[in-house]
Amino acid sequence: MHKDTVEQWVRDFVSDYSDQRGDSLVTRWRTPLVRVASSADPLFETFKTAVHEKHLLPRELLPEARSVIVFFLPFTGNLHRENFKEAHYCSRSWAAAYVETNRLIAATSAFLREKLEAGGKRAALIPPTHNFDRSTLMSDWSHRHAAYAAGLGRFGVHNLLITSMGCTGRLGSLVTDLDLEPSARPERESCLHKAGKECLKCVERCEFGALRPDGFDRFVCHAQCRTNDRRHTSLGRTEICGKCSALVPCSVINPNPQ
Repeated sequence: MHKDTVEQWVRDFVSDYSDQRGDSLVTRWRTPLVRVASSADPLFETFKTAVHEKHLLPRELLPEARSVIVFFLPFTGNLHRENFKEAHYCSRSWAAAYVETNRLIAATSAFLREKLEAGGKRAALIPPTHNFDRSTLMSDWSHRHAAYAAGLGRFGVHNLLITSMGCTGRLGSLVTDLDLEPSARPERESCLHKAGKECLKCVERCEFGALRPDGFDRFVCHAQCRTNDRRHTSLGRTEICGKCSALVPCSVINPNPQ
């Protein structure tokens, strides 16, 4: 099986999901991106230092792991603009997109597992979010870092992954024993600041002091996410902010493409 087949599965599923739910959804997504990493890629070993000592390896999720499939569900352009316009708090549409996209990630992952199992393969699923230690705010599996390993993009100053379709969207990943050809990782920085150009718009957007040019305070960030959660309780769990990705050069494109 070729990874293009997996990508088409994801694209068709997301399209059907949107069509079937119609007006019940606030969120709309652009065409998903799908990339693959080898489970044996030594980069995963480095995540125990770069992310967290308890970060899992693919084989710890599935002993027979051969590949890690990662997909990005990019938001349409209106969402980050609406989030920018809302003062201090995240917009209701941004909070709704967080909840709805988490559901879509879970549904997409379950669908992929069904397709893989129908072909005699296995897959281990990872929750879309909230799989982190509350005391350290560190997760045992980072979809962002798995996406970096799979070549979906590179990190910006805001710690988000900048893909070819920007950074506003959400990531999902799963581990499988299907042997797929790994995707190439981009060598060029996507973040304008990291590429030596003038920007730092993401730092400017963070009015809460969590993001600096030379660092990030995850506890300050999480406190604001909790504030938004209390504001949008009727939507479900919405520990999200997204101001650092609102109306910045990398919101919906890679501003420094290969």
